[in-house]
Amino acid sequence: MPAPESAREFLAAVAERARRLKRTIVFPEGSDPRVAAAAARLAKDGLVKPVLIGQPPAPVDSGVQVIDPASCSSLRRYADLYYERRRAKGVTQAEAAAIALQPLYFAALMVAGGDAHGSLGGAVHTSADTVRAALHCVGARPGVRLVSSAFLMAVPDRSFGHRGLLAFADCAIVIQPSPGELAEIAIASAETTRTLIGAEPAVALLSFSTKGSGKHPSVDQVKEALRIARERAPGLNIDGELQVDAAVSEVVGRSKAPGSTVAGKANTLVFPNLAAGNIGYKLVERLAGAAALGPVLQGLAKPVNDLSRGASAEDIYSAALITALQP
Repeated sequence: MPAPESAREFLAAVAERARRLKRTIVFPEGSDPRVAAAAARLAKDGLVKPVLIGQPPAPVDSGVQVIDPASCSSLRRYADLYYERRRAKGVTQAEAAAIALQPLYFAALMVAGGDAHGSLGGAVHTSADTVRAALHCVGARPGVRLVSSAFLMAVPDRSFGHRGLLAFADCAIVIQPSPGELAEIAIASAETTRTLIGAEPAVALLSFSTKGSGKHPSVDQVKEALRIARERAPGLNIDGELQVDAAVSEVVGRSKAPGSTVAGKANTLVFPNLAAGNIGYKLVERLAGAAALGPVLQGLAKPVNDLSRGASAEDIYSAALITALQP
């Protein structure tokens, strides 16, 4: 199924922004044919400066840098950086030297050390491994309590979200968020919408209830998350609890939540738990013909993103462009 127009338009705009920035993106799984193909295309198109860790399966374009960690002159510096970050956890210098050789960690340390703007892995490794390397090497942004994720969803009907673009969170990382964690996800997702989609966020905290229509402890948790989010980010346009139809449909929103500044206008959907988020984004992707871009990791000090192990070269290409735009 071809990508909806909203996705093509968004990616074209992202590509132009990335072209101006010309940032260095490192790929820890450089020996994978999909990754090598995406890197070659990115270099050919002049969008980012790709760096492959490990030996690619075939000769690569001169615009693609290939690094063998074992022979890299920066390896000692990266090992020292890792040791400084993790010695309080009991990591020895010898262990740090061994860990810095591992491609996921080497790539993340390149980012932490300022030698690359962002890292993109997960085509071969699990999400847990990718996120762990990011947390250990790059860490969370100051003041951030939680690292989470969001998918950028491009739907065919441009009346939804921001011209057919919405952020869905958290669909990949936090399994059962507490009210405080749900508030953190909402605040981080709003920034993702602002930075990547280029729209002022309208954040809906989702539930099976709208404004007290249902009674359950899980509904109370969403209400508490709203209170916390408004306290932590008083200027944020956020509302809840909202059923998803009230969040995205103006007709339903006016009926179920009259007076809400978010109902019917939401472009940032925050699901109550990972089960709901993961099911929700896949349903929209498969049944509505939407394009799902991501996941984008939120709350890290520097960009490190995860891929699905089923990602195509096209998926990796798009994810690299998004990584290049993250602050």
